[in-house]
Amino acid sequence: MGVVQDDDAALVAQALAGRQAAFSALLARHRDPVFRLARHHTGNDSEALDVTQECFVSAFANLARYDPARPLRAWLLRIALNKCRDWWRKRAVRRLFAFARPLEEAAEVADLAPDPEQALSAARETARIRRALAALPAQLKEPLILCAIEGLAQGEAALMLGISRKAVETRIYRARQKLSETLEGRG
Repeated sequence: MGVVQDDDAALVAQALAGRQAAFSALLARHRDPVFRLARHHTGNDSEALDVTQECFVSAFANLARYDPARPLRAWLLRIALNKCRDWWRKRAVRRLFAFARPLEEAAEVADLAPDPEQALSAARETARIRRALAALPAQLKEPLILCAIEGLAQGEAALMLGISRKAVETRIYRARQKLSETLEGRG
């Protein structure tokens, strides 16, 4: 076990004993990777913040089920991944009902499209990449985010996703191919 993992296990034990400061320390330590994973899945900072919050609420409620022999970060990212999948299902339902708004309310709906005259070139490119990443099928997106963005080893991602290390490697390769095609306008 590494120092961070040992620290996480100690903080989990303290949080289970009722010390709010310990859970706050865990939240501060792991909030950013969970948020990044959620943002890459949702493509939206606001939605990612909601998913992150749901992840930590769920983690706190289920902290007694955490196995201290395993990395806490992987456990939290697994919860976040499940929350992202839930978000996609809810999004499909919301999209279905989005057209049911009365016409009087149409003027109140904000236009979330970026304003190209005000946006910088780098910001537009980042948004384009995020959209392409969010559009990937989950089975390709998840290993790519976990390994390439969150820095997990392919073996760790394989354990988290319940697939072989070779499957992770293959899916990352396919995800990168699909991203290249999409970003070059071929996909």
